[in-house]
Amino acid sequence: MITAIVLISAATDAIPETAQAIADVEGVAEVYSCAGDIDLIAVLRVEDHQDLARLIPGRIAKINGVLDTATHIAYRSFSRRDTDTAFDIGED
Repeated sequence: MITAIVLISAATDAIPETAQAIADVEGVAEVYSCAGDIDLIAVLRVEDHQDLARLIPGRIAKINGVLDTATHIAYRSFSRRDTDTAFDIGED
């Protein structure tokens, strides 16, 4: 499973509608609106890189209100749960 984080610049007057349209795309796990330089962050979870090539330029970038995208591929997850379980080895 490949996880990609897509940073999206969106038309200010269409952020809610744009976010919902992105969230409705198969392969998009989550969409967040946020403050700062980027308007939306989408988390994609797909089987292979071909899916990313199909989804981002072929679907997400064409959604009304999307102005620009920047994609980042996740290599490894570092969550509190992962860290906590690493130190629980052998303890019951």
